[in-house]
Amino acid sequence: MLVHPDFDPVAFAVGPLQIRWYGLMYLLGFAAGWALGRYRASRPHSGWTAAQVDDLVFYIALGVILGGRIGYILFYGLESFLKNPSILLRIWEGGMSFHGGFLGVLAAMALFDRKYGRGFWATVDFIAPLVAPGILFGRIGNFINGELWGRVTDAPWGMVFRQTGDGLPRHPSQLYEAALEGAALFVIVWLFSAKPRPTMAVSGVFALTYGLFRFLVEFARQPDQHLGYLAWNWLTMGQLLSLPLVAVGVVLLGLAYRRSRPK
Repeated sequence: MLVHPDFDPVAFAVGPLQIRWYGLMYLLGFAAGWALGRYRASRPHSGWTAAQVDDLVFYIALGVILGGRIGYILFYGLESFLKNPSILLRIWEGGMSFHGGFLGVLAAMALFDRKYGRGFWATVDFIAPLVAPGILFGRIGNFINGELWGRVTDAPWGMVFRQTGDGLPRHPSQLYEAALEGAALFVIVWLFSAKPRPTMAVSGVFALTYGLFRFLVEFARQPDQHLGYLAWNWLTMGQLLSLPLVAVGVVLLGLAYRRSRPK
């Protein structure tokens, strides 16, 4: 049986300014996406400039932070928000929703496309391979914070999280998510997008793969205490939100390859 390390949530401090691990992980995620985007833009005939990638990452950051936090409040913490609206601003305490961030990024891409006119789905296809490293670092941030722990298990790698207060070994589901939704998702989407694909195909692979990985990992993740199990008393909120992503991925792939067929 393993014990979750007692991490200090503050990575380092500069005078009164505290830099927390959670925020640092998000910064690393944005930096990785920016570097990968710059690399893709530098390839021959990419059609992208370094300046456009810089602007794109700024839009993505706004979409992730605003959408992720608002989505978390709407999907997981609406009751707490109604009691204390100030929790919306407490990003440093954790509490970001991927599904909310996903919708936020789509909204940001719509604004980006209005400025550059590159085409909405062409833009989404470009950023899809750049997202997974941010998810990986975000899940590592969840692990450092000792939040979003897994269900009780008797597996030899079961880990006791002090934050639960029950002393029971649990799945380190944050690390499962980092491995699947972060590392594995990145490899799949990056390699798929390395060759020319029909518009919407890369977006479809991203949505489908993430949705499947998240749905599976939720079987090892402890449901939010204030929500518990929802549909049929075994599906979690994360799984219910992932099913539409799977469906969207299938539809996008179908449309992409149907439109690319010779007529």
